Amino acid sequence: MANVMEVQTEDNLQYQFFPISSGSIQFKVRAPKDAHLALTMAPQPGNPMIEVFIGGWENTKSVIRKNGEKPEKAEIETPQILSSGEFRGFWVRWDSGIISAGREGEAIPFISWADPEPFPIAFVGVCTGWGATGTWKIEDGEEFNTPDKLEYKFGPAASGYLEFDYRGPHNCHVCLTNAPGEVEPMYEFIIGGWENTQSVIRHNRQRPDKVTVSTKGIMNPNEYKKFLIDWRCGRLMLRDRDTREMIMEWVDPNPFPISHFGVRTGYGARGQWRIKHFYKTGQQPLPPSAPAPAALFANPAGYPTSTPMYPTSTPVMGGGGRGVWVDATGGQVPPGAVVGGQDTSGEPLYVVRARHEGALLPGKLVPSHGCAYVPWGGQEHGKPEYQVLVGGPNNWVPTSGSNIPPNALPGGESEDGEPLMVGRVRHEGSLTTGKVQQSHGVCYISFGGQELGFPEYEILVE
Repeated sequence: MANVMEVQTEDNLQYQFFPISSGSIQFKVRAPKDAHLALTMAPQPGNPMIEVFIGGWENTKSVIRKNGEKPEKAEIETPQILSSGEFRGFWVRWDSGIISAGREGEAIPFISWADPEPFPIAFVGVCTGWGATGTWKIEDGEEFNTPDKLEYKFGPAASGYLEFDYRGPHNCHVCLTNAPGEVEPMYEFIIGGWENTQSVIRHNRQRPDKVTVSTKGIMNPNEYKKFLIDWRCGRLMLRDRDTREMIMEWVDPNPFPISHFGVRTGYGARGQWRIKHFYKTGQQPLPPSAPAPAALFANPAGYPTSTPMYPTSTPVMGGGGRGVWVDATGGQVPPGAVVGGQDTSGEPLYVVRARHEGALLPGKLVPSHGCAYVPWGGQEHGKPEYQVLVGGPNNWVPTSGSNIPPNALPGGESEDGEPLMVGRVRHEGSLTTGKVQQSHGVCYISFGGQELGFPEYEILVE
């Protein structure tokens, strides 16, 4: 098992929280009953919150509950599902609002529920109670073997990237799909194929391959090799995780949403894998500029909408008129673009805006991803076409809530016509630009596939 965090929980119904960076968690627990998990936006209990109770009611049933309210959202009989004498393995997943839990080694969940109002999940808490103490092994990654058989093993892919280690002689295969099966559309990365001499990217198993590169000796049967696969706005990239060197890349002109990955070996090869889903043991993200992400709000009843600040068909800024919004695509950075922050990797992030669902939304440009990102509706949205702020001010003032300085720089407007300003927040080692919506009292940023709102932030002023 790789990167396993061990946790002791007492009989006190107090959750211990840790950050999560993917859409699932695998764990083992040894307890007589009442293993509780909480899924939250912040590292403490509070609404919104989803709880999964395994082996409750004297180890007879399991339930899913939201915001501590009854009746339960889902309930099923699970007699003797937990044990005080041995560890039992489980997984919990959340994908597009669907919460599910299952036993280790079983693909079908024993309980699931579709949340009609999903929210971005950034933390998981564990506890026991009602007369039970527990020992937990929370996995930071999954290590398993693949046989010499051309059959994919699937898992959820919710982050826009996949980090993995592979040890084997050749033929490391990874596929990306929109379902947990070998279905089309599908991307395939064949790394170290053809007796460890070359690697390719393939689309829907069609020839010729989209990309073919010489990679002689890239795999080693005695040593784990570390890789990163990234997919953003149709740009597929394979990198060496140690050197950050690009191994191969391809841009799909007609990309599809990716929700699952699969791994396999074949053609005379057996492989060992370590798939990273969570933070390493002891690793903690840097604190954000606000204590915790705020809930995502709708406009208060009766809040007046405003007329647009400026005709959205023109790139010229409103306000003082300094700077312009310049059209760009595919990761392009026009000369004089305003740098608003930096990504967790240290890459500069630029101030941009893009259209989405009738709104014009300030956000961030990550050039290496080939697109911009804007926050809306609880999610991060990639945009291959966007506008970059060029020649404008780079003055950032700390503020909070709905306190908007009079010289704040207009950056766009909501779908209801409310002015949106440009803000930024420190979060998990990044300084990320986003949108400030006065009626909500927060700065929203897009991060890790989610929209997160912070009541304390910096705002761009003229």
